[in-house]
Amino acid sequence: MARDGSRGASGLGQSLVRVGVGAYWLYFASQKWPAPYGAPPHGIGWLLPLMEAAAKTNPVPGLQTVFSRLVVPNWQFFAIAQTVTETVVGVLLILGIATRPAALVGTLVAIELSLTVAFLQTDVGLRWLYYLPIPATLAVFVGGAGSVGVGRLLSRPRWLAA
Repeated sequence: MARDGSRGASGLGQSLVRVGVGAYWLYFASQKWPAPYGAPPHGIGWLLPLMEAAAKTNPVPGLQTVFSRLVVPNWQFFAIAQTVTETVVGVLLILGIATRPAALVGTLVAIELSLTVAFLQTDVGLRWLYYLPIPATLAVFVGGAGSVGVGRLLSRPRWLAA
């Protein structure tokens, strides 16, 4: 019997972690969807003040410049791109389709959020909302889809395999 993590209790556990991480991404994406579809606050407008604050206070060398010269002037593009990316990652992870590519993108987005928005959180204890998705999404990337997922039912190219 293959020990690829896709069978038995460990495969089910991987599937549950994958779905949980996908739900995390989908929930935070939904905060940027327009009313009445998303969770409050609705739309992308609330992201502009965050981006402006990150442009002024980010402690990571070079990111203040990137934010002030590139992100803030084009904030709507970046806000929509962030929303679409989080939504796609969440849906793909929940369904178990293209799990590893989706988890890799999710990990990169989590790193981006931890290097930018997390520093705006004054309560250091709440920063875990931005830091925890890095190892969680990375664990899905390493572990794969698990035993339960739509991706196992579909005929697909090899690169889309869970």
